[in-house]
Amino acid sequence: MKKIGLFYWPKGGNVESCAKKVDAQFSGLPIEMYALDEISDLDFEKYDLFIVGGSTAGADVWEKAHGRNLWFEFFSKVEKADLKDKPVAIFGLGDQVLYPDHFVDGMKNIRDEFAIAGAKLIGRWPVEGYDFTGSDSVEEGMFLGLALDEDQQPDLTDERIEKWVKQIKQEAGL
Repeated sequence: MKKIGLFYWPKGGNVESCAKKVDAQFSGLPIEMYALDEISDLDFEKYDLFIVGGSTAGADVWEKAHGRNLWFEFFSKVEKADLKDKPVAIFGLGDQVLYPDHFVDGMKNIRDEFAIAGAKLIGRWPVEGYDFTGSDSVEEGMFLGLALDEDQQPDLTDERIEKWVKQIKQEAGL
């Protein structure tokens, strides 16, 4: 049976809540869920599927971080692992009203880092049903993963997660 690793940050808010909802959709399958601050010497190569979730973050988080940046620590571990052709599915949280020009931008950063390790992206999601003006995480008319907006569309979250998890299960051969 395939082993699934679910990784998310930050904890204690909407990202963690959504990660728990994703986890619940895998009942009966071996899934291990970690907040980034819970990872130390984890063997990334033991996982057959990666699910990674985060929120839209500003440039200070992704490009010019100071101090201990848990995403950078996580990505440095991912880059050292051999994840050639292993599937990675991404979910991102954002706010279409407050940040319409950068809606769920963080998914692109996550995808790019996993691509360095050889992982293949699954779980692309349609842009229909959202109202935003720009996103780095849209390619060929699709989000790079599941886009969630707990601020403006919380009533759609459960349905979107359920459909997306079914999709990634199928794409990953689970």
